[in-house]
Amino acid sequence: MEISWHTKTFSLLFFFIFSRLAPSKACHPVDKEALLDFKHRITDDPSKLLLSWTASSDCCASWEGVACDASGRVVDVSRPGLVSDNDFVEDTYMSGTLSPSLGNLSSLQLLDLSNLKDLKGPIPQELGKLSKLTHLFLNTNKLTGSIPITLRYFSQLKKIYLSDNFLSGDVPPSVMKSWTSVSELGLSGNALSGSIPPPIGKLVMITKLDLHGNNFTGSIPTSIGNLKNLKYLDLSENQIAGSIPQSIGGLAALELLYLNQNHLTGRIPSTISGLGSMIFCRLSENRLSGSLPPSIGLLSKIQRLILENNKLTGKLPSAVGHLTTLTDIFFSNNYFTGQIPSSFVNLLNLQTLDLSRNRLSGQLPPQLGKLKSLQTLDLSYNPLGLVRIPDWFRELRVFRLMLAKTGIEGELPHWLSSSSISQLDLSSNALTGKLPWWIGNMTRLSFLNLSNNGFHSSIPVEFKNLSLLMDLDIHSNKFSGRLNVIFSKEVQDPLGHFNSIDLSSNIFTGPVDDDMGERPAMASISSLILSHNPFRGPLPKSVGKLRELQVLKLVNTGLSGNIPVELGDARELSTVLLSKNKFTGAIPETVLNLKELKQFDVSSNKLRGRIPPHKAILPVSAFKNNPGLCGPPLPPCKRI
Repeated sequence: MEISWHTKTFSLLFFFIFSRLAPSKACHPVDKEALLDFKHRITDDPSKLLLSWTASSDCCASWEGVACDASGRVVDVSRPGLVSDNDFVEDTYMSGTLSPSLGNLSSLQLLDLSNLKDLKGPIPQELGKLSKLTHLFLNTNKLTGSIPITLRYFSQLKKIYLSDNFLSGDVPPSVMKSWTSVSELGLSGNALSGSIPPPIGKLVMITKLDLHGNNFTGSIPTSIGNLKNLKYLDLSENQIAGSIPQSIGGLAALELLYLNQNHLTGRIPSTISGLGSMIFCRLSENRLSGSLPPSIGLLSKIQRLILENNKLTGKLPSAVGHLTTLTDIFFSNNYFTGQIPSSFVNLLNLQTLDLSRNRLSGQLPPQLGKLKSLQTLDLSYNPLGLVRIPDWFRELRVFRLMLAKTGIEGELPHWLSSSSISQLDLSSNALTGKLPWWIGNMTRLSFLNLSNNGFHSSIPVEFKNLSLLMDLDIHSNKFSGRLNVIFSKEVQDPLGHFNSIDLSSNIFTGPVDDDMGERPAMASISSLILSHNPFRGPLPKSVGKLRELQVLKLVNTGLSGNIPVELGDARELSTVLLSKNKFTGAIPETVLNLKELKQFDVSSNKLRGRIPPHKAILPVSAFKNNPGLCGPPLPPCKRI
């Protein structure tokens, strides 16, 4: 969208100028022929972007998307597939190929064929003849082949976007070396490979460099530190290895840095302190190691710092507490140790603090209760040994509180009932006692995970008040009683319909409610897991009315009777696990031939008859321990 806006602004400027400097000559015949040849190679133009391009009219006077200079030479061709302003959006496509004749537009300065979605084939070598070209936008199409080496002749180029195509091969170093006037370069979302050419350091005018989503290998060139005007650097989602070069500290103008999802190793260089303008830094999903340099505390403008999924070690430097502009810290899934520094109390703008899946220990600084802007606090999977949730947590105004496997014991603290929490994860702790009645006062809850604890009670009737709850996981406790309180909870349309429920490994009893599949709260559920509970009775036919259900797990539940034919009406089902029950009768053909079925298991039941023909590739183990079943993949049925 940003590209389209700049393009549109530039194009409008051209039209404004040249509508007032009406060409004194008619469209040059060479240019007209070149554009008509381009149109000839377009096979589909549903929005008629080229309708006005006719042989009988003047391309300078009446062709939409074309502007000329005073001599009648074409300087601007703009037919993007996406155009927007405050009041208008046009989104269309065009099919065909790029004509080599476009290279004959010798005065062309701007070519915008972006977002047409269906331009195919290679970028013509002939485009290299456009020596006056300053802006080239071919992004968001289906162009293939390599970047032509002839593009090195774009000596006046300012902006070039070839992103979101199917381009492959190396970026020719000679091309990169010649684009010394380029300010914006977008090659993202292709299949480009090889190393990032070291001549990239010659792009001294560049402010935006986006190479993400390719197959680049090798290391980040040291020469990248020469790009003193660079504000936006995105090398993410490649296969770049090696360390982050020390020279990166020379990018004093850099505001946005994305190096995530590569194979980077080594330490974060201490020269990172030179990135004094940086607002957003994402180095996640790499193999970075070592401790954070204290110099990180000099990033005085940083707002988002994302270092998750690396191999970083050592203590969190207290210098992080100097970054008072920080709004988001994502340090999860590393090997940080020690305590959370008390200096974090200075981060008054902090909205997200995610330190989960590390090795942090020790007492939490009570001063963190002063972080009134904090919305998400995730300390899960750290050996904090909390024993209980600290009372000062009630001072926080968090919406997401994640404290899984942090050593919490005892009962849920009553202050939770008056909190504004919408997502609560206290799983894998040592919580005990009853699920309190006041859980029904937590009416903002949309996600609740209390799994792997020691709760032992029925679900209180007040649970029905959780009208926004969409994801519930309470597996591996000792909850008992009936399920109807859960299935019949209230909803606030369009919110509050269950997305997932996991009640497995408890001691819920009784039959599953016949109208379970008709309850409003269940209308859009995609995952229902009730395994390892001592139910009785049949599987309700109404389960077939769960039209968005993808995963159904009812292993070892004591259910009996026939597998309902109606289950086949839940057409999105991909996983159906009904093993270790007391089901009888035949396997319904409608169930075994569900279009999306990938995983199916009815082993260890009392099923009989021929296994229906099916397309899904299922192992013998999916049907074993049903003495009455026969037919592929089991032995053939005996003839009577």
